[in-house]
Amino acid sequence: MELQHVNVKIFVDGDLSIDPAQFINVFHSWTAEQSCEELLIDVADYRHVPAGPGVVLVGLQADYAMDDAEHRWGLLYNRKAAAEGSNADRLIQAFRAAAKACERLEAELPGLTFSRQEFQIFVNDRALAPNRPETLAACQTDLTTFLESLLGHGEATITAESDPRRRFGVLVHTQRPFDLAALAGAAT
Repeated sequence: MELQHVNVKIFVDGDLSIDPAQFINVFHSWTAEQSCEELLIDVADYRHVPAGPGVVLVGLQADYAMDDAEHRWGLLYNRKAAAEGSNADRLIQAFRAAAKACERLEAELPGLTFSRQEFQIFVNDRALAPNRPETLAACQTDLTTFLESLLGHGEATITAESDPRRRFGVLVHTQRPFDLAALAGAAT
């Protein structure tokens, strides 16, 4: 199974301690500077949607968002364009893009901190990766390879999304905190 449209959400550590409106100005500056690897187009404000997408930085190949889905804030990287390489390569690319954005947000917005032990991975393509046990079984080796390559160890717990109506995805919890700055700066 070739995974495409990989999404990574790195959760805010604890409660969001800043006004979400601050993400609008930050994302507008990123667009003006074209400071991400993807072409950035616009910013959309969905803060009025309860437990919704929050503030979205719309790009051509990928979107970035400060997302409040399920009332849990986090930086969401949504890869829209097909990416080259193996499944593990695409998972690493998506995680590193999200980690870079988290590092930058922490630097630009004092008081904002992202988790170093928990993140979510999902595939935004129900036809390609339906949320069924067979999909998890087909991706298990790729997920394990990705986590060991990314973290340098296999000390992580993977919890699969169990609702078949939702997108295929897993929640990853690491036993030891990972170095977000090192993972963000690592070559893809």
